[in-house]
Amino acid sequence: MLKCHQVDLHIHSCLSPCADLMMSPKRIVRAAIAKQLDMIALCDHNSAENIEATMAVARNTRLTVLPGMEVTSSEEVHVCGIFRDADATLTLQELVYRELAPGENDAALFGDQIIVNEFDEVEGYNRRLLIGATNLSVEEVVAEIHRLGGLAIACHVDRQAYSIIEQLGFIPKDLQLDALEISAATTFDQAVKRIPQLTEYSVVSSSDAHSLDEIGKIATSLNIEKLDFDELRQALRRENGRSISLRG
Repeated sequence: MLKCHQVDLHIHSCLSPCADLMMSPKRIVRAAIAKQLDMIALCDHNSAENIEATMAVARNTRLTVLPGMEVTSSEEVHVCGIFRDADATLTLQELVYRELAPGENDAALFGDQIIVNEFDEVEGYNRRLLIGATNLSVEEVVAEIHRLGGLAIACHVDRQAYSIIEQLGFIPKDLQLDALEISAATTFDQAVKRIPQLTEYSVVSSSDAHSLDEIGKIATSLNIEKLDFDELRQALRRENGRSISLRG
């Protein structure tokens, strides 16, 4: 039987340099449950090293955590890849690390990049320049996400920073995106007035949370049978009665 579930498909952890240090796996899961979310996706910048810990924390709760990553293309377009399992996400991570801009993170300038375990214990610090862009074009990013069986969602298309609309000026017709994401800064109706192309895609609303209070600030309603990756895919494709809905 189909049921309406609330999902937030773009949340960062303390691994992302711009995220609050309180964004640890246990705190993220606790906050998501408190906000009445049913499913979230963890999508750190150009890395997935806190994925398995966050999924482990949620394992015996009512919350489903999908593994993901927010990849920065060579054009500085942000694309979230969301996957069925952590292995696919970690395979994408290997490619992203090879193609990431050289240099080390400047924690004083960008913030710490903290790797933690399921008990919120610090395991180490990622020294890569995760805030930077990769050498992968947006077409290559989307193609690799799909090769690994994932869903490719263009991030915060309504914003000026790092959105495909602002960086490219348009959405390439042959770019096989599974959805577009709008932020809490706008409604769907407002976004469509600015970006008519939105009507050609499935659209989700995600918080892009960098702090605990931002989790679930905006969410997407999925009319699905159960909380898993395959049901999400069907909802984005509006298959078998599955559907998505947004505010306004």
